[in-house]
Amino acid sequence: MNNARNRGIYRLWAPVYDPIFRRLFGRQRHRAIELLALQPEERLLIPGIGTGLDLPYIPVGVSVTGTDISPQMLAKAASSDQRKDIELLEMDAQALDFPDAYFDAVLLNLILSVVPDAAVAFREAWRVLKPNGRLVIFDKFLHEAAHLSIGRRLIGQAIRYLGTDPNRRLSEIVQGLSDLRIELDEPGLLNGQYRTLLLCKRVLA
Repeated sequence: MNNARNRGIYRLWAPVYDPIFRRLFGRQRHRAIELLALQPEERLLIPGIGTGLDLPYIPVGVSVTGTDISPQMLAKAASSDQRKDIELLEMDAQALDFPDAYFDAVLLNLILSVVPDAAVAFREAWRVLKPNGRLVIFDKFLHEAAHLSIGRRLIGQAIRYLGTDPNRRLSEIVQGLSDLRIELDEPGLLNGQYRTLLLCKRVLA
């Protein structure tokens, strides 16, 4: 997986993405945003905002910045949303052009399984999150105790051509961050292969 390939894949997805994925993941998107407990005037970052399917669930008064590498997906988000408190930027989630500790909250919905390097993208999101900030993830992950069989590897390789990787482990993505606390980890779809997590950025003494 790489950015050039992902741009091509999501250029094709853009016209048909909403009718398919609004129905599949609408409830989980709503739940993820609910967990952030967003307050008026807070700054929210959504890397990989895509066509903006998360936007209807975000409370009025929250300042939203959405990034994506696909101009076609961003164009759909811009045309479908009427919010005045949103900024949409073409940007790589693995190299965010924001200062450290800039956002009160970050939403990572179905992005860590898409970017070429999920650990790099997560650390970028963590970098721009304020101390005591909240980050929510909704995505699919390989079960921590699961053996990555040859069959699963082959299936994963085929699925990656659709623009997503089902064989990433969450523990490998978030490892090594001493200021990370998992407040909630709940199963979502497909017997827990999809999970929703609420993370808090602790203030270290």
